Amino acid sequence: METRLAKLFAGAALALTCAAASAAPTLADCDGPFATVLHAAAPAAAPSSTPAASVGSEARAYWLDRQLLQWPGADRAGVFKLYYAAGAQLRADPGQRVQGADGALLLAPSAAPAPDALARRFKFIGQGPLLAVAPADVARIGALLTGQVLLVREAVDGTVLDATAAQLPGALDDLYASAVQAPDLGVTVGARSAGFKLWAPTAQAVAVCTYASGTSAAATLTAMRRDDATGIWSAQLPGTQAGRYYRYLVDVVAPGAGLVRNLVTDPYSVSLTTDSRRSYIADLGAAALKPPGWDSTPVPQRVKAQPDMAIYELHVRDFSINDASVSAANRGKYLAFTETGSNGMRHLAALSRAGMTDIHLLPVYDIATIPEQGCQATLQDIAALPGLRPDGLAQQAAIGAVKFTDCYNWGYDPYHYSAPEGSYARDAADGAARIVEFRRMVQALHRIGLRVGMDVVYNHTFVAGQDPRSVLDRVVPGYYHRLDARGAIERSTCCDNTATEHPMMAKLMIDSAALWAVHYKIDSFRFDLMGHQPRAAMEQLQARVNRATGRHINLIGEGWNFGEVADGARFVQASQLSLNGSGIGTFSDRARDAMRGGGAADGSAQIASQQGWINGLVYDPNAVARSAPAPRTRDDLMDAADMVRVGLAGSLRSYPMQTRQGPVKRLEDMAYGGNQPAGYASAPGETVNYVENHDNQTLFDINVFKLPLDTSTAERAQVQMLGAAINAFSQGVPYFHAGFDILRSKSLDRNSFESGDWFNRLDWTYRDNYFGTGLPPEADNGKDYPLMRPLLAQAQRIKPTPQDIAWSRDAFRDLLAIRASSTLFRLRTAEDVAQRLRFYNTGPQQVPTVIVGHLDGAGYPGARFHALTYVINADKVTQQVTVTQEQGRRYALHPVHLQAGAADRRIAAGARYDAATGSFTVPPRSAVVFVEP
Repeated sequence: METRLAKLFAGAALALTCAAASAAPTLADCDGPFATVLHAAAPAAAPSSTPAASVGSEARAYWLDRQLLQWPGADRAGVFKLYYAAGAQLRADPGQRVQGADGALLLAPSAAPAPDALARRFKFIGQGPLLAVAPADVARIGALLTGQVLLVREAVDGTVLDATAAQLPGALDDLYASAVQAPDLGVTVGARSAGFKLWAPTAQAVAVCTYASGTSAAATLTAMRRDDATGIWSAQLPGTQAGRYYRYLVDVVAPGAGLVRNLVTDPYSVSLTTDSRRSYIADLGAAALKPPGWDSTPVPQRVKAQPDMAIYELHVRDFSINDASVSAANRGKYLAFTETGSNGMRHLAALSRAGMTDIHLLPVYDIATIPEQGCQATLQDIAALPGLRPDGLAQQAAIGAVKFTDCYNWGYDPYHYSAPEGSYARDAADGAARIVEFRRMVQALHRIGLRVGMDVVYNHTFVAGQDPRSVLDRVVPGYYHRLDARGAIERSTCCDNTATEHPMMAKLMIDSAALWAVHYKIDSFRFDLMGHQPRAAMEQLQARVNRATGRHINLIGEGWNFGEVADGARFVQASQLSLNGSGIGTFSDRARDAMRGGGAADGSAQIASQQGWINGLVYDPNAVARSAPAPRTRDDLMDAADMVRVGLAGSLRSYPMQTRQGPVKRLEDMAYGGNQPAGYASAPGETVNYVENHDNQTLFDINVFKLPLDTSTAERAQVQMLGAAINAFSQGVPYFHAGFDILRSKSLDRNSFESGDWFNRLDWTYRDNYFGTGLPPEADNGKDYPLMRPLLAQAQRIKPTPQDIAWSRDAFRDLLAIRASSTLFRLRTAEDVAQRLRFYNTGPQQVPTVIVGHLDGAGYPGARFHALTYVINADKVTQQVTVTQEQGRRYALHPVHLQAGAADRRIAAGARYDAATGSFTVPPRSAVVFVEP
């Protein structure tokens, strides 16, 4: 999610209603507003030059545990007190006495430092007074935290010198540590009753409302009981509850609002009604929620170790919305995958036969920003617009007009983590339908041999606070999100960052992943911005899903290192440099950037001038590169070739390689991006190799910027397949964006998360790649319009022919088949790679447009060949490279190259090996594999 922005919420302002007193809830409250203020917060303090805090303002102090607080930056002079008020009407004006308090606890400054465990957990906070609750008062803290609590530094006369709220997680995690062991949060359905459990330790009261349907008036209101040891509220409702709906009424102090009664869905919802208005009561093990044959449909057993994976990343709606061979009712839905005769499913089946193992679905949990009923589809309307131009603005104008009500979003705006998204179901109003139809989708993919992975976004929620679509923060305000030094929610991920370093947020993530793996047979997970999560939490998740399923669930994710957690500021991250040895894979940008040229965030100044190894760096400069004040050099090209080799070696820390300067270095001793090690993984399975995914421009589109304009459409297809070959031959996990194999274009859009169906189309008839379908939306692309317009205007010169698309499709499948043919492309350990992979044509005298890799198969299980050598030629001309170490071998072309249906016929016709000299000759822009039986 390197350039993605969250879709902005365009809803009404908060519409809180006020009640005169905090009376017990009534059945009418179950059909009332999403929040009712029971006691409004005191008005904010008057402006003052003296630091002050009022209700709902800053939280500059931290509870470390139930007894200790630390106040970074505070003056140590004065008397420290903890004021509390159940009605949340505290007011602390500088120079005045505290108003609205029920009482106060005197705090004692501590001369001793915090215990080591607490010091490690809170290492990121600044220095300041450490304050202790008196031992006699510690037992009261749990009760006091259900109201408003304010930390005040007073003068000797009792007037306020400074005041702040304190961040709660340290106290809650200490007080309610045993809640992490609760196995049954959410709803547990029995034959004669249903149990409800909600962790809400700061709530003053909780009740559960039930409804006969998703739209009917409330049928029952049941008060829930609090367990003081865990902070969990529970209720048992008699009778048959499955198929009904429910919500909670939670009376809780919300910062800035006061004591509120929140009508809220369950964080542990397994399904919902339309637009997530009510949670659905379901036993996911019930026969009625399983499609026929669900329990007996086997999970494909194609992946014995993580490097066996080959992943195709796919958006549910993209897959079928443009596929006329799918019934109209199922287009854009889960059930499209059940139409096995459709063009899209035949495409996926062919990929499976060729060697693809996994489909990774972009988010399919409950999404906040897609209307689940009455959303506006735009494809036909845009297509009918008169006078559409390849560089026109009409297309994006039509999308922009309905951006908040259309049917499209990538889905990186989570609402409920453990419930299927309703817009992909035939009937979003039926909580059962999305469960069954999601399972039918998984079942259909499993039946054609494809495992199913999910893209999950536990690193943030779409909204927080008292927003109507906030769930976690309206149940336990201030706990589930990561806060800054003033108590505001961190938003480095684009949205409201969650704090998976807090045990109950980690538990929610782990419980959710286990639910998907067990009840939906999910085979793998891709974690969005995984570097914002602790390594420890990810390892706990790995152990849990493996234990729950009895099989290994593959975990990969984005290991980017940035934001408030960067460089281990708060914990050991699940990031590229911190996950080595875990077996969890992270995306490697090393070869990606070298192949494409430049970086993910490049703008107009670099996007065309920074060519990469496969698209012309030095050897085929475009017009912008030729006119650059400092032209790129042969050394730059060799540096790029070295970084491509890093990717081919799996970005492994320990792998030794001769660099273009001459010396042999371990990859961890080579620099990437100025200050990072090129090699960061400890095993091949910890590296995910890619050249394109849903983020940023597609490879076809980036090559529109970087290849010279006179590059033929056939050559553009060849360059695309060079990227595919490098991914396929790299040690680790190859990851491909859906449509990569058919030259997918988004008309140069760099961030199509809400660009509608128009800019995200796929054509499974292989006639069009949709380049030149208009200027992409201005918000993320406008700064590059001067560069884009002339290129889009020449779309007919640039866009591929149906023959080019078909060639790419078939060449891609050939590469998959080559990779699948031998475990030498899927080596298991770093030791295997060091012993069996060797690069030739390296060092200062290399031919810089050619990479030669040799893999020794002697005695290796599944190798199939005694040895193989691949030669990748990025140049526009045929190249011959002599490798004296390879003289006298018995090399022949890989059988896939020689089969009658091989896509790239240039290889069989023109690729040669000369045993006498050890020379390899390969056609322009080709990737050739020679094998020794």
